[in-house]
Amino acid sequence: MNRSVLLLRAVNVSGRNSVPMARLREVLATDTDLADVSTYIASGNIVCATPKNPDAACSVVRSLIHEEFGVDTPVIHRTHTQLVASESAQPFPEGDVKFVHAMFLEGTPSAGAVEALEERRLPEERIALIGNDLWIDYGSGGVHSTKLTKGVLDRALGVAGTARNLRTTRTLIELTA
Repeated sequence: MNRSVLLLRAVNVSGRNSVPMARLREVLATDTDLADVSTYIASGNIVCATPKNPDAACSVVRSLIHEEFGVDTPVIHRTHTQLVASESAQPFPEGDVKFVHAMFLEGTPSAGAVEALEERRLPEERIALIGNDLWIDYGSGGVHSTKLTKGVLDRALGVAGTARNLRTTRTLIELTA
């Protein structure tokens, strides 16, 4: 069985956009045709058998989350193979697993997005676009000191995305194997 992850953006962050994972699993089990559903940590990682139509599954899950929890969040699909390929190609293998992040994008970013982000990054930060995944090494300052904020990323990329640190990304690879 091929496995995938559906990634939710910005849920359960600082008491906002509350989506309890136990209730989410119940709703997904009764109101979708997703199979073998589990979740990993509260940040919105739904592990499941790869849906026949991933775009439709993302749309249904987004609608259900909005109806059940009042949260409108993008839902981004990645297969195990896509996760492995992206992580294998990321150019910051020596980076700290807490400070290197993959931003999984809903689609192709705008032309010139990387150049626009290069202008905003701090000197110790590094970025690289690998397919539809933007890899960011925040350096020792971490995500809390960056100028690459959600708004800056959204404007430059022109497409929604959700980030996971390298440690979480590697765990998702294991869970979808």
